[in-house]
Amino acid sequence: MENQQAPVMTTKDWLITQLITFIPLVGFIMLFVWAFGSGENPNKSNWAKAALIWVAIGTVLFILLWGTIIGAIVASGGMSR
Repeated sequence: MENQQAPVMTTKDWLITQLITFIPLVGFIMLFVWAFGSGENPNKSNWAKAALIWVAIGTVLFILLWGTIIGAIVASGGMSR
């Protein structure tokens, strides 16, 4: 079995990749395409998987933060005057 190497992604490739991820919704969808699509550069695929893990961590922390804030408001009697 021959050991193959993935082609090096240039700085231009990474700039375009990150620019696409900055576009709302499109970037999120492209992370899934790059992470799980066939024929993608393994470096970009691994980077997209890592980015999706960070998105998941951020989402969980966001939900916990807002759950804590809403819980504190409810426990203090709400927002009555």
